[in-house]
Amino acid sequence: MKRYYLFVLLLLVSLMSFGQLTDYHAHCIPASYRELVSSHGMLLDEGFPLPEWSLESHLKLMNQAGISTSVLTLPAPHPYFGDQAECNTWCRRLNEELSTLVRCSVTSDGGRPFVFAAVLPLPDVESAIAEAAYALDTLGAVGVKLATNVYGQYLGDSVLDPLMQFLSDRHALVILHPHKPCPVNEAVMRQTPLAMQEYLSETTRTVCNMISRNVLARYPNMRVVVPHAGAYLPIALPRMRSLYAVMQRNGLVGEIDFEKNISSLWFDLAGAPSESTVEALLTLTTPERLLYGTDYPYVAGQVIVNNIERMKKYLGKDISMNGKEITESKANQSALITRIAEIEVYKKYLSAYLQAAGRVGQLSVEKEEGVVCIFPMQVSGKPNVIRIVEIYRDTAAYQEHLKTEHFLEYKRSTLHMVKSLRLVDVEPLTPDAMPMVFKKI
Repeated sequence: MKRYYLFVLLLLVSLMSFGQLTDYHAHCIPASYRELVSSHGMLLDEGFPLPEWSLESHLKLMNQAGISTSVLTLPAPHPYFGDQAECNTWCRRLNEELSTLVRCSVTSDGGRPFVFAAVLPLPDVESAIAEAAYALDTLGAVGVKLATNVYGQYLGDSVLDPLMQFLSDRHALVILHPHKPCPVNEAVMRQTPLAMQEYLSETTRTVCNMISRNVLARYPNMRVVVPHAGAYLPIALPRMRSLYAVMQRNGLVGEIDFEKNISSLWFDLAGAPSESTVEALLTLTTPERLLYGTDYPYVAGQVIVNNIERMKKYLGKDISMNGKEITESKANQSALITRIAEIEVYKKYLSAYLQAAGRVGQLSVEKEEGVVCIFPMQVSGKPNVIRIVEIYRDTAAYQEHLKTEHFLEYKRSTLHMVKSLRLVDVEPLTPDAMPMVFKKI
């Protein structure tokens, strides 16, 4: 059966073209992040120094390796050092830096080589939800990056359920990355650095923790990328299954839907997995759930190129990993995106806000082919309460809208005017009737 799955994988990749890889495991290390970590004396917290990174070197690597798109995330350590307000400030700053980098990085042929997954200011869950909403809706993030734990707050903890609900409601892409375990045996870490072994244990520990609480089954619309070829999950999950009945009878675990949990998982192949590693991973998943990953800049450029050549030998003549569609919402890949923005404006700014909202709505519909409708309205009897109906042709049109100068100017000029903002995604009950509505208008 293992050999059969590997044959299917060989057949799948042999039908795809080499040279258009999407890298789902790549890190961006801006100077500001390095300075923050250094100011807290945490440059060696993970037992390995932060590597040098630059936009130019990353683009050079992508060109050498045939990578068309890299999904950028921040590395470890997580920017929380005991001060939640500082963490909130820095997560916002770093996400805005990544958004600017993505928006301003354009190749000679007009392509955009980078997208990014936002960092969230955990351990505070409310702040994390607010930042996720801002990053996804305003900054154009394709998803969020979650550390396996934030100083002992492990994914799967019930305190994180509201965040999981939010991410599921948004059909969010969630990229996991191992961080230093808590607690950790420092002597063991010095003998065997985290990257050599414990990162694999940490990833396995966290995913199993989520599955043991049925998190991925209860919040099924998240699309979760597990790093490093699934770590030890091909060994751990069969053991969990075998012990599940007796553990449940003794009240040690609740209901676990293993199949539904696993169906939310994708797996990147960062870490140069061997043929036997891929065979083991395919006992859990199917070939189309395997994603390419480099772990750049932690892995040198030439090593990455060599790894691709090595993988081609056992994966087939050509190699092009899957999953490009998971950077977009499953619910909205080919359908209209419809949402209602619920906004309360400070009364002293009402006139200026109405002018700005009316202008961005008109310019968006006039200039953007993918914007079907941006229609601001005031609530009767509450003139400072605004509702804006927004309809976009598809996810790509919405993402392009967020990058336009007229939208960015609107956000900059009205940020201080808005007391509260809530974005409500809605799904039409009769989507086929939508085109007829606009024809009549």
